[in-house]
Amino acid sequence: MLGSWPAGLDALRTKGVLLHDADGGTTVYPVEVSEDPADFAGAQLALVLVKAWQTERVAEQLLACLAPQGLALNLQNGLGNHETLAAQLGEERVAFGVTTTGANLLGPGQVRAGGEGLISLGAHPRLAPLAAALKGAGFRVQEVENVESLAWSKLVINAAINPLTAVLGVRNGELLTRPSARQLLGELAREVAAVAAAQGIELTSDDPVAAAEGVAERTAANRNSMLQDVERGAPTEIEAICGEVLRAGEAAGVPTPLNAAMLKLVKAMVEGQDADS
Repeated sequence: MLGSWPAGLDALRTKGVLLHDADGGTTVYPVEVSEDPADFAGAQLALVLVKAWQTERVAEQLLACLAPQGLALNLQNGLGNHETLAAQLGEERVAFGVTTTGANLLGPGQVRAGGEGLISLGAHPRLAPLAAALKGAGFRVQEVENVESLAWSKLVINAAINPLTAVLGVRNGELLTRPSARQLLGELAREVAAVAAAQGIELTSDDPVAAAEGVAERTAANRNSMLQDVERGAPTEIEAICGEVLRAGEAAGVPTPLNAAMLKLVKAMVEGQDADS
């Protein structure tokens, strides 16, 4: 495991990863960690799970340690991460996937499971060993022909829910109890769906608003990652979510004024916290 968070690395070295499950039990997983890519030279397989704004740094780290025939699997939020990794590693060493498996970071080395999800993997000639390892670890894994459709379908959900909760400071479910917030959620989802349609991308749901509302309802108690990032003054993934929608919309000639507004609002919130610190 590569990283650059000293306090987190020290906790992982001494205590491993402590996983809290939904039933109140805990399991400790020992891990080997380092901030030096040379310690993992010749690595055959890598999972890329970092925040989107960290992808460029991770790509440089992987360039220093991933074997020539190795493979990095991107399971991150938003869009643009695959391209960043491939620019450094080459397309032949990067696979693209989408996951709905959730978890909450409680602190250095402590994670609470957020419910079982599905890992969907796009086709890649080197992916079989990593897919087998994930299945062997108990994850639900499927291989799909059109992973881009899943990525954009997830983007609909992320763009509709995450920035609104970050701006309003509420859990996912509260978006459905506030009529104006619910209306904004629907309009954001429709904007993303319109951009996808302009590119010929078929979403997994014919009703993007219902899909977003359904996720907000099923995860009503969740404080999603963007809200948590804003609350602790950390960088967010807003560029990889609403920013990517805005850029794709401009290229396709589709207006995305609400995604553009959310991009600026979330960035302004973090900038304001930086100024106060």
